[in-house]
Amino acid sequence: MADVYIWSLRQKFLDSDDDMPAQAQQVMYYSLAIGHHVGVIDCLNKELTCPLEQYRQWVELLPEGEARRKMHGLMTFGEIIIDSSHTDLLANALAPLQSDAPAPFNEWSARLMALLGEISREPAIYLIVRRV
Repeated sequence: MADVYIWSLRQKFLDSDDDMPAQAQQVMYYSLAIGHHVGVIDCLNKELTCPLEQYRQWVELLPEGEARRKMHGLMTFGEIIIDSSHTDLLANALAPLQSDAPAPFNEWSARLMALLGEISREPAIYLIVRRV
């Protein structure tokens, strides 16, 4: 049976033993900032795990619209990314589920809301949701 994992990407490090001249370091830092991942190792933290069938049920609790479509993308593509461009959209849809949905959906909604809050405060953080 398949599961869904939600990981957060909070940090990266450069896999290099070479001393880098200052100018080259600036180019590397700039490349990291714009998302080029050459020689970069992503450090993922597991934030939430749930059975795929329950994930489907959770998504069905979301109101019709873009937030549900975004979260449902996991079933179509096997992976979705949640970044700072999705925080308001998903937070508005998930907020009522924290108190209105039955367990475990209310707990998952609260956890995802907390993660969205972290992304709002630090836009470099993003989430990877993957079917495994």
